[in-house]
Amino acid sequence: MLQINNENAHKMFSLIMERFDKIDRALERMNKLKECFDGDTLLDNYDLCQLLGITKRTLARYRQKKLVTYYMIDGRTYYKASEVEAFLFQKGKSLPVRFRHQANV
Repeated sequence: MLQINNENAHKMFSLIMERFDKIDRALERMNKLKECFDGDTLLDNYDLCQLLGITKRTLARYRQKKLVTYYMIDGRTYYKASEVEAFLFQKGKSLPVRFRHQANV
């Protein structure tokens, strides 16, 4: 049976809290990145697939055919909400309010 004394428990909890802090910092960086690209919201592949109701493969075809503009940042693919809105406008659809570009006033 495993016996944990007070000192070992304190070390384990400290290690767990350090890992939570590391995850928290990574999430903060990702959120800042998604919301600060030229003052526009960035959507990732998952966001755009959900928004358009398509699969990842269909989205890859859109990129290949240059129907949507995309940006590669640290090996990940992102799309500007304003450019997605223009794409949807061409197709006769609209972008949900939570993703719309808001001008800095």
